[in-house]
Amino acid sequence: MTPEEYKQLKAFARQDGALLSLLWIGAMICYIQGLSSPILGMIAILLIVASPFYAANRLRHFRDEAREGIISFMRAYGYTVLTYFYGGLLLAIAAFAYFQFMDNGFLLGKLMAIVETEEGRQVISAYGMADEISQSMKELAQMRPIDYALNMLTTIITTGFILGLPTAALMKRELKIEN
Repeated sequence: MTPEEYKQLKAFARQDGALLSLLWIGAMICYIQGLSSPILGMIAILLIVASPFYAANRLRHFRDEAREGIISFMRAYGYTVLTYFYGGLLLAIAAFAYFQFMDNGFLLGKLMAIVETEEGRQVISAYGMADEISQSMKELAQMRPIDYALNMLTTIITTGFILGLPTAALMKRELKIEN
């Protein structure tokens, strides 16, 4: 790969990562609001499930438009990992801003309200998870906004490395040499 091709790959990955981050930010907003409205919770799940397909579609676009229909497995894998990285970076910034300036304990309060309902207590006791839930709520209460952001970033980067493999394998297209 030449330096110009690497710059091109990074530029497309940054653009597509920014678009992917918008999908994830929308999913985060729907998830948080979905604690009050179940339909938004379902939309959040759909957006998260759709994101690998969206990333694969952007890779196809990169392959067909910028690479003239040909891309190796390693280049496709690198593109996918970088796309997830850039998207995750923007999502982490958005999550930090949300938890630092806007949340004011809303998310934790909603989770506590769900756990403290009669149905929530029954489910927790049925599975024998009262101590684990209590400990988890204490840990969530102690997390700083940067902790949430870094947790999201780490999760997305790891996901990019894992999902990049099947995505690159499906989207690669080698030049066929005919005799």
